[in-house]
Amino acid sequence: MAALGVLMAQVFHRASGRSWRLRQRSLALWEQWIAQLQAQGHPVELRRGLLLLASSPEELQRQQLLVRERQAMGLPLELWPAERLTTLQPLLPPALGALWSPADAQLDPQPVLQALRVELERLGTQLHREAATALQAQGDGQWRVHLRDGSDLSSPVVVICAGAGTPTLLRSLGMAAPLEPVLGQALELGHAPRQPAWSWSPNWPAAAVWQGINLVPRPDGRLWLGATLEPGHQAGAAALETMASLNGQAPGWLQQSQRLRQWQGLRLRPQGRPAPWLEQLAPGLLLAAGHYRNGLLLAPATAEWISAQVETG
Repeated sequence: MAALGVLMAQVFHRASGRSWRLRQRSLALWEQWIAQLQAQGHPVELRRGLLLLASSPEELQRQQLLVRERQAMGLPLELWPAERLTTLQPLLPPALGALWSPADAQLDPQPVLQALRVELERLGTQLHREAATALQAQGDGQWRVHLRDGSDLSSPVVVICAGAGTPTLLRSLGMAAPLEPVLGQALELGHAPRQPAWSWSPNWPAAAVWQGINLVPRPDGRLWLGATLEPGHQAGAAALETMASLNGQAPGWLQQSQRLRQWQGLRLRPQGRPAPWLEQLAPGLLLAAGHYRNGLLLAPATAEWISAQVETG
């Protein structure tokens, strides 16, 4: 998983349509989910706020238009002039201004996914660790799921939500969905030896986005940086270095930082249709895939859609 947990809902460039509705619903559901997980004692948190940096006059103009549109809708987006950003230097890359969204947020994927897994098991959900390798339709209205260890499961409803494994499962049924893999690489950075420790607070308000690259300050003083956009399955060293240098405009502290961890993941992007791909392919067979860069953000709304499909048959 290359996700950095950045939840971009209210800064989405469109203000209508299915994608907009899914994002707004998911953001509201994440608030509920995090509150419920916290009530069960899980150490998870929704960190509010998102700062979009304008690196060009054209981007600044788009932000100005977006803020006027969102404020007319009653959403609390703000424009920050370049002067206000000086209090964040030298941490930020160069910017002509910024868009501040107090309602958008960031969460840590791994602790949240672990907490959800624990709660599912507590509620009686049976989890199978083996990967699904193929699907088969049965004549009695059931679907058979073949697992990697040679065993299989049977169910009247199957949801295909297998990330990069989705095309393989569809092919086992003689089906196809045009889903393109896009690889993403991410980094965890720390201050270099003999370099003063970074002080993100109180000046650094939240996760920042610069030319599509997320800079996510961590509570332990580290920084997440990511992710690349690389068509296909192969990670490229050049793409990683370009991202790490912020396209050649990284501030000095970032250039001198120490790389503590590197990871990558595949995101599926639908071809010829908007993400995500939510569709009933056959009675009892649902496809929930192709979330591209917003799998974590759209997880709650996707789960709600699946639940509604199952309940209505």
